[in-house]
Amino acid sequence: MSTLTIFSSLPAQATDAPAVERARPIPAVLGADLEVPVKGGKLVTYANLDYAASAPCLEPVSAAVTAALPAYSSVHRGAGYASQLTTARYEQARHTVRAFVGARPDDAVIFTRNTTDATNLLARCLPEGTTAVVFDTEHHASLLPWTRSVRLAPPAFPGAAVRAADEALAGIDGPKLLVVTAASNVTGELWPIAALAHIAHRHGARILVDAAQLVPHRRLNLTALDLDYVAFSGHKLYAPFGAGVLVGRRDWLSSGEPYLKGGGAVRSVDEDIEWHEDAEPRHEAGTPNVLGAIAVAAACDALSATGWTALVREEERLIARLRSGLAAIEGVRELSLWGADQPRVGIVSFVVDGHSAREVAEVLSGEYGIGVRDGKFCAHPFVRHLLGTADGGCEDDTASAVRASIGIGTTEEHVDRLVDALRDLAAR
Repeated sequence: MSTLTIFSSLPAQATDAPAVERARPIPAVLGADLEVPVKGGKLVTYANLDYAASAPCLEPVSAAVTAALPAYSSVHRGAGYASQLTTARYEQARHTVRAFVGARPDDAVIFTRNTTDATNLLARCLPEGTTAVVFDTEHHASLLPWTRSVRLAPPAFPGAAVRAADEALAGIDGPKLLVVTAASNVTGELWPIAALAHIAHRHGARILVDAAQLVPHRRLNLTALDLDYVAFSGHKLYAPFGAGVLVGRRDWLSSGEPYLKGGGAVRSVDEDIEWHEDAEPRHEAGTPNVLGAIAVAAACDALSATGWTALVREEERLIARLRSGLAAIEGVRELSLWGADQPRVGIVSFVVDGHSAREVAEVLSGEYGIGVRDGKFCAHPFVRHLLGTADGGCEDDTASAVRASIGIGTTEEHVDRLVDALRDLAAR
């Protein structure tokens, strides 16, 4: 039986048809009933508010991986039924991801380890002499991989970001790439990626969008936004099985140095090596993370089937509850680049007067069973900018903050528990 025959017999969600919203319940996450110990030996249900670091696994994702395991085998080069079936599932995952992000039919979909891996892969494929333009507000995954770069200061408002990119790109000769996040991993604020894409193309540049924090929270349409490349991670998309994705135009990827050199990336090996011209096999040498790809696709399917209207409405309700609760606590300050009214996803970073970020996170965990993130969130220049010379009002000079992030599985009780705990801590 051919791979094509097996592929045609797999579920219809693999097609490239646009996602249609349907009235389905929001899927559950694994670990929603996890109990953790707190001070005094008591067990409490865990309040996971660290989704921006790694989201829990969706039940449909776990089910998809479990279903694929019995027939798990090698991909692309095996003649046996299990190999053919696994290959079909892997390629189906590629089609599902392409539809999920609204990619163009001829865009490459390359499975990577995560967003960092994806941006580094693209960096290796840039034409010689390419200059990357990147804001100091970026995650290190977008800030650091470039051989030649122009770094821009944090903009005072969204329009200033567009203006700064315009001026920077106008002053660069040769190939150029604008690199920008869609949603900040520090503040959750949404960036004007459509306007930035327009500016990039006006100057003959391309744009790479770090969508790691966007795709778990909002629909993304690469074609409608006219983006050249997007990258995101499965572990932030409720698919924590070690896969990420780079989606975008094939030409740079097809001519760039193979990211890994080994089996699958070559057509033939003799005295001369003939590398694969197709961008996907060219950069997926060796045995790929098949289960990771299946997991990412299952997450894409689950979110699309649920419908973004229900997901966004619930998130906005909870994040508004959290932000209003924090605003009412004296000594707690939310961090923001563009102000309280800027649209955002479910991420809030803050500092508590008189307490280091690590102390706050440890108290929340040890006394209240709440998981948050503390530190600089792999965005050191941005966090330092947001804090200025302050360090949260304490003697700790690490210039760190606390980040609470929500998603599917977050409840009102989780939000209220965090607000109550911070109110108690601030009063100590």
